Amino acid sequence: MDIIRVEGGHRLHGSVHVSGAKNSALKLMAATLLAPGKTILENVPNISDVHVMGKVLKRLGATIDVVDEHSLAIDTTNVHSWEAPYELVAKMRASTAVMGPLLGRCGRAKIAMPGGCNLGARKIDMHILGLEALGVTFDTDHGYIYADATGGMRGTTVTLEFASVGATENLIMASVRAKGATVIDNAAREPEIVDLANMLNEMGAKIVGAGSPVVQIEGVDELHPVTHRVIGDRIEAGTFIVAGALQADDDGIEVNGFNANHLGMVIKKFELMGIQIDRLGGGVRVHRAERIKPVDIQTLPFPGFPTDMQAQAMVLSALAEGTSVITENIFENRFMFASELVRMGADIRIESHHAMIHGVPGFSGAQVVSPDLRGGAALVVAGLVADGRTEVSAIHHIDRGYEHFVEKLVHFGAHVERVNVPDPLDD
Repeated sequence: MDIIRVEGGHRLHGSVHVSGAKNSALKLMAATLLAPGKTILENVPNISDVHVMGKVLKRLGATIDVVDEHSLAIDTTNVHSWEAPYELVAKMRASTAVMGPLLGRCGRAKIAMPGGCNLGARKIDMHILGLEALGVTFDTDHGYIYADATGGMRGTTVTLEFASVGATENLIMASVRAKGATVIDNAAREPEIVDLANMLNEMGAKIVGAGSPVVQIEGVDELHPVTHRVIGDRIEAGTFIVAGALQADDDGIEVNGFNANHLGMVIKKFELMGIQIDRLGGGVRVHRAERIKPVDIQTLPFPGFPTDMQAQAMVLSALAEGTSVITENIFENRFMFASELVRMGADIRIESHHAMIHGVPGFSGAQVVSPDLRGGAALVVAGLVADGRTEVSAIHHIDRGYEHFVEKLVHFGAHVERVNVPDPLDD
């Protein structure tokens, strides 16, 4: 099995350019189903989740040509199927994003119940309730969801119980082909949703208000292919910001290729912790914190503190001079990461959806297991500042969302390597 081995204590320097946003690229790939023809997506991250979404589209009948490492030409002219198979959806929850486009393109969809990181229930009830309001009928059987809109979808007002990113995206992609106007109230406001709406508008959709709590969509008869560039990955950027805050040399490190406004609350909280972050034209410069101050954080939908940055923030809090509290409001299982950080010497107590973190002077290298995508990356970052060697296993989770993660850290001057070792379970 592959592991990531980290030798702690080496200062970081230089700059890195983050990849395209995973959470945007996957939905943009799904959206290509709405426009028969060849759409070109640029700045697509070369990660395993993108590969899985590519397989989903191919099973539906699309063809995908790799223009270069970060550009895909997706031709959906001959899409003939409306079924997203179990073996692919079970690998990645974002595969459910094809539901809205398939309803808009084919009038029906058959989607396996979703998988992905083990972060809790993450049900898709809101997707179903919203689409039902548009006139879609649903049936579930043997682990599949059958959605039928052959009678046509009609615009209406949909109020989401929670500002769900996935539900907002599926509703937008379905309603661009509905008859009349649709209003999504309490819509998610994430930058990735704005990116999706921008591409759909370039394709001929009529969407107003993306990035605000109220999104209005006027249905159109058809959409056309476009060339679109994926926004930079704010979560990858945030992960490297934490690495810089812990181990940057006297000049700091630069993290480029993203919009710093997309990390507004993260930067605000980190500055309260005593970290100096200078905004640049296309990124930030991060300086190492001589001392880290405790701060309380609660995860919330954008523009709040993102749940995808919670584990990385916990690494900082675990080294703060005092006690911090992190409250997880999005995914109930996200604190699985904490027990692995405790193996490295952190002092963390979990009570329900609260983590009480008492700062310690430092971490000790240890063998730890990546519990999920962001937690795995955070453990590698913790290893950068730990005493001795840290070995992180189950790194397939990290591969889902970080492109060339080890190589980028090495470029910073970190002593990190990816090695293949015998699986102890094979003994």
